[in-house]
Amino acid sequence: MDITLPRRTGGKDGITLRGVKQLTVIGANGAGKTRLVRSLMASSGAKAFAMSALRATIPSAVAAKPAEGSIDALYLEASSSTHIIQGSAASEFDRLMYLLLYDEFVEMLRYKRAALSDSRATLAVTKLDIVTRSWEKVFPGNRMLREGGQLLFTSDSGDDSYSAGRLSDGERAVMYYIGAALYAPREAAIFIDDPGVFIHPSMMTTLWNAVEQMRPDCIFIYNTSDPYFASSRLDNRCVWVKSYDAATQSWDYEVVGSQNLSEQLFIDLLGTRKPVLFIEGDSVHSIDAKLYPLVFREYTVKPLGSCDKVIETTRSFSDLTSFHHLDSYGIVDRDRRNEKEVNYLRGRKILVPEVAEIENMLLLPDIVAAIAQRRKRDGRKVLARVQEAVINMFRKEMKAQVLEHVRHYVKRSVEYHADGRFTNITAIENHLRHLVDEIKPRDLYDSLTREFSEMLAHNDYTGILRVYNQKQILADSRVAQLCGFVDKHEYLRYLLNTLKSNDDYALRIRNAVRRCFLLPPE
Repeated sequence: MDITLPRRTGGKDGITLRGVKQLTVIGANGAGKTRLVRSLMASSGAKAFAMSALRATIPSAVAAKPAEGSIDALYLEASSSTHIIQGSAASEFDRLMYLLLYDEFVEMLRYKRAALSDSRATLAVTKLDIVTRSWEKVFPGNRMLREGGQLLFTSDSGDDSYSAGRLSDGERAVMYYIGAALYAPREAAIFIDDPGVFIHPSMMTTLWNAVEQMRPDCIFIYNTSDPYFASSRLDNRCVWVKSYDAATQSWDYEVVGSQNLSEQLFIDLLGTRKPVLFIEGDSVHSIDAKLYPLVFREYTVKPLGSCDKVIETTRSFSDLTSFHHLDSYGIVDRDRRNEKEVNYLRGRKILVPEVAEIENMLLLPDIVAAIAQRRKRDGRKVLARVQEAVINMFRKEMKAQVLEHVRHYVKRSVEYHADGRFTNITAIENHLRHLVDEIKPRDLYDSLTREFSEMLAHNDYTGILRVYNQKQILADSRVAQLCGFVDKHEYLRYLLNTLKSNDDYALRIRNAVRRCFLLPPE
């Protein structure tokens, strides 16, 4: 969907954003972001659909002329056509509950009428069915029941069931957002005011992933002051509102990617204290930016490009903790680093995995087995064939891999040794003549050859994943085909969607990744 933003200060035209799925309007209190959102709502016309958990839970009468397509308008329409709904619901939340039950009742009557004349009649999936599934995804272990003409809630712990009136503020907010989104018009622009109100930070990503997945036809436009929420949206564009000029009805704003929020923006908006995790790659193409936010949900994950940028930024943020109070870590690939280099980085809050590259991480035994089993395959057989393929690949490339490890070590060593102070050119020449004796590349080559040969002799699959740098490893292992996918891209998408589902398989995958970083499981 395309969105044209309002006029900018200085007489500049508004910016048109193409193909937007998520848009976050972000800025400090008083900067004018709410006015900008109202302008976008006005330009969206009948496609605009507003949601606010704070407003929905406050007792309020239905407006004489509610916005077309809103919950209140739909409630008025339903209550005027049936005696089932009473026109006395105290709040928008209550009116939503009535609508869900009304639609359920109508579907039951339709099915009963159809079944009298056609034994093949089937029950359609209702909005309440979808709400129930999404509710139980956000609150694992909780259940939503339909009994005695009302909605009841309970948990696996055996607690007594209770009605919607006894839901906590957070539970009511989740219920409202999930249910209300289903009533938005087709291909609507859904505007959410303060998406984090009443919601615990630990469930923010799960909730909004679930809501967005329910309505892939819609664009979601969030109004927030929380940069960490903006960073949690994977396909997001951000409009950073800096100020509003009432005289010209124009805004000073900047359009940025959610994973590229500037340090100035963080300074402008600091207030929450969610730790930051800096990673390699970019927010669009890299596997890192897709995988790590779903694994390390307690962090704001920010891709920075190169490993050097990750290391430097993590160090800088750590040095400034007295100013911003944000805990920060980094993640870099292991690549061909030796144990000394890895331990050095880990000592400086840079997490280094026990695999060479992130592609190798997707082939960890627990991850392969989890995906295969979720696809109703024999996990042990699939893993055995993947291991066989990777080991055979490594056997064919072992000498080339040894040489690449030595080349990496020599390059780092030369940079380190040549970084000393020299008083003249003769000193540099003398130093370089002795470098081979100091670095001893052949000794390292022989040592790594023995080490890699031992891995092959013992079919040490996890050891091979730790040292094997091969960008085609995911495709050539045929893990995708063995799990029933066309290619590695389908395998990756399924893995990411599994993590979003938050089921037992997702927990197994997250813990496999955490163990790969020598971190405790969830």
